[in-house]
Amino acid sequence: MVPSWNTFVEGDNLDVLPTLPALLGRPVDLVYIDPPYNTGNEFAYRDDFRGHATWVAMMRPRLEAAREVLAETGAIFVSIDDHEVAYLRLLMDEVYGEQNFLAQVAVNLNPKGRQLGRGFATSHEYLLVYARDARRTALDATSPDHVDERDFPLVTADGRRYRHLPLRNTNKKFNPVTARTLHFTVWGDPDSGRVSTAPFEGAVEIGPVFGDGRPAVWRWSRPRIDERPGDLVCRRVNGRTGERVDVYQLDWLQPADGAPRRKKLRTVWLAEEIGSTDTAVAELKDLVGHVFESPKPTGLVRRILGTMPDDALVLDFFAGSGTTGHAVALQNAADGGTRRCVSINSAEPTRVGSNAHLAGLLTVADITRARLRAVAEVVGGGYEEPAASASSTVRSGDQRSRPRRTTA
Repeated sequence: MVPSWNTFVEGDNLDVLPTLPALLGRPVDLVYIDPPYNTGNEFAYRDDFRGHATWVAMMRPRLEAAREVLAETGAIFVSIDDHEVAYLRLLMDEVYGEQNFLAQVAVNLNPKGRQLGRGFATSHEYLLVYARDARRTALDATSPDHVDERDFPLVTADGRRYRHLPLRNTNKKFNPVTARTLHFTVWGDPDSGRVSTAPFEGAVEIGPVFGDGRPAVWRWSRPRIDERPGDLVCRRVNGRTGERVDVYQLDWLQPADGAPRRKKLRTVWLAEEIGSTDTAVAELKDLVGHVFESPKPTGLVRRILGTMPDDALVLDFFAGSGTTGHAVALQNAADGGTRRCVSINSAEPTRVGSNAHLAGLLTVADITRARLRAVAEVVGGGYEEPAASASSTVRSGDQRSRPRRTTA
């Protein structure tokens, strides 16, 4: 039987997280969470403390529990705003290790900016990204979506687009002192374009130099040059010191292996690329109505999904309206992936008189459940919910660390 794309577990995440190894039978590959933000308006604690220390105390055991279920090759993404980003960064350094920090992304979810209140019109939040082990992580911070064919202005007779990149390393940190094995001469003929590590008739000897004539190094080793001579060309160029002969790499828009070309993701993600709070509200409204005030757009999560293999096991233990599960289904439908998502949400009551409450969604878990069931009907991939719920387990001594959203 093919596993469902979406599994929902109702319960406090601090209770549910330790049960996941038995439930899933394997570690998770990717964690994305959008925890309650400590703004004093949208977030409240059971003991009504709203200080940074209390928020950190709530988050710490949950992040530690998440680390325990995360694969050695896995990664975690956490959405956060200005109120707690500095504290969360320090906490993540402690729990996951400063050496495993990968990025702090600015996410432009409100292009117009928040116009209420004093000060600046805030138009962004943050996304903190950490690996379980940066040396082993499967995360690939690249995407085919940002590759622009206009960056490849040259075209072969058979229609393949490419550009010329200097074979010398343009980063001056790499030089004959720091990279001695890459400082050597090659041979090239600017008339035929041929390049070789050995002399041949009509060739001139070429050493790597910076534009000002100082010694440089190549980006490729001798063996690689010998393996890929067809991807190199010798050309005459005009530099600061006059005409010289240099070697260039033919950098192809479509690699020879047929895989789509990818480009590094920037650390600023624009609403026009990933969606906004407005588009997120519209997505949710189309499925179950306007029942959650600040959902995340599925485009944000789909970009995150694109950094991991297409069979990733995904976990969201602050599932909110169910955006992560929705995004997993959409991405699987789009690329044929076999991702699975486990969403966890508690049975905290929705506010009396809110849209959710009036729609019969009496708890936040009801919202998640309704959306994921609708996703299964509209997008596909199925839906399952374990028979035993962790929501019945309430720790009497840990009331202060249990968060709830008050605006659902």
